[in-house]
Amino acid sequence: MTETPEVDRRFATTLARGLAVLRAFRPSDDGLGNAEIAERTGLPKSTVSRLTFTLQSLGYLTQRRRDRYRPGPALLALGNMAASSISFVELSGGPMQRLADETGTLSLMLVRDHGKLLIVKTWRPRDMASLWLEVGHRLPLGGTSSGHAMLAALPEDGLAEVVDEDPRLTPERAAEIRRTAYAQLVTQGFVVAPPEDYYTPNIAAVAKPFHAHDLSEPVIFTCGAMPADLSQDRIRTEVGPKLAATVQGLERMMGQGSAIAMRG
Repeated sequence: MTETPEVDRRFATTLARGLAVLRAFRPSDDGLGNAEIAERTGLPKSTVSRLTFTLQSLGYLTQRRRDRYRPGPALLALGNMAASSISFVELSGGPMQRLADETGTLSLMLVRDHGKLLIVKTWRPRDMASLWLEVGHRLPLGGTSSGHAMLAALPEDGLAEVVDEDPRLTPERAAEIRRTAYAQLVTQGFVVAPPEDYYTPNIAAVAKPFHAHDLSEPVIFTCGAMPADLSQDRIRTEVGPKLAATVQGLERMMGQGSAIAMRG
């Protein structure tokens, strides 16, 4: 059996803890203290204090007030460099913004972050109100269209990892979601979680995976809005097909096949 990363002797625990500190920050935070970071990461406060001092010294964190940290300029540079080096990120901007404008939905790009999905890009419809979700917000895999699309597109080893990291997903439940979502992708080209399974009643959404050559796992493109603005009928007859066509267009621009075809 393959060892989990945490027990592999090559695993750098200090580095992992430092990255956990960086991942603790959310867009809505007005700075975080060591105690708050310790609570979010589960690390001892003394460990957090050493890590925040080191990260601040290297420019990955900055202090605007005493003992209140925010992401620093080195982290911004690192994120921009990563986005620039992954070719589809810039290419997706125009098509996804047009999709947001045409459908009046908040369009998103999400990646897997352990047992959740992390929003990494948003496109808001111009001159219209939209959902409040921001870059850095995390969504559960179970009970979201985005999460169900990810479960459908993940390779088998990725699926097992997700189940290990999300206590709400049993192997049986994850396999059931995977089968249903995969069937949706094959028959209609997009994934819609059943409304009765939504983790919150305030968001309706449709999702489609995209598997870039640059990455080892699929990313998820999603359109979402309040249920009053995005009915199930509108998802299936308008927004879902437009999302599927947009992602397929991006696949053609990149000269590659779909995430589901790759999995199959």
